[in-house]
Amino acid sequence: MSESFEESPESGAREPVASSASNPHLSEPKVRDQAPLVLVETAFLASTASLIWLVNYYFPLGPLLRIFFPVPIALLYLRWGKRAAWMAALVSGLLLSVLMGPPRSIQFLIPYGLLGVLLGACWRRQTGWAVSIGLGTLLGTIGFFFRFWLVSILLGEDVWVYLITEVTQMLEWVFLKLGLLIEPSLVAIQVFAVGMVLLSNLVYLLVVHLAAWLLLERLGNPIPQPPNWIQVLLDYEE
Repeated sequence: MSESFEESPESGAREPVASSASNPHLSEPKVRDQAPLVLVETAFLASTASLIWLVNYYFPLGPLLRIFFPVPIALLYLRWGKRAAWMAALVSGLLLSVLMGPPRSIQFLIPYGLLGVLLGACWRRQTGWAVSIGLGTLLGTIGFFFRFWLVSILLGEDVWVYLITEVTQMLEWVFLKLGLLIEPSLVAIQVFAVGMVLLSNLVYLLVVHLAAWLLLERLGNPIPQPPNWIQVLLDYEE
């Protein structure tokens, strides 16, 4: 600890004076404000999410890029909290609205922008995979039907009818192969279609969790550990 000295006016001797490090009444140097770093990372990850959606739309690579749609926003939630994640979701929507038009930006924001915020909140609170996958599956299913409703309005036709027609043909083919001379009812077909949507979103959320688990841990922002049976299947060792 460094000390400074001053000369006493009476004795002429030099007496030590305590430095600011040993004086609790003196203010400590303030930590540099992190607001610029938050803004930079928000802009960067929002642009990354928009770019992934843009590339996948014009150059579809199958399900590969689709896995990472919500991951940048979820990563931002893990690093800086909900305010930065919501800002990134809105910025991504605005950027895609400029580049591709409002309909495409809305289809990204619902459900993938909201899904990124939801997954980030679950992962930061260390909730189990069952909870985060369940909530994400529900949100993804709602987003699926929202997109169907939006596309139906834009096209002026009920797109759901086409999906029901495809499901009906598939069920009739399955029944024919099984030798069942029955015709599925409309209610059964619709229930089966909704079940297929739920199952596809469940598988999608599981793959997103696996990708985030492998990727974000290497970036220093790990998500909760998967169930033991998944670790056994992947032969994961810490």
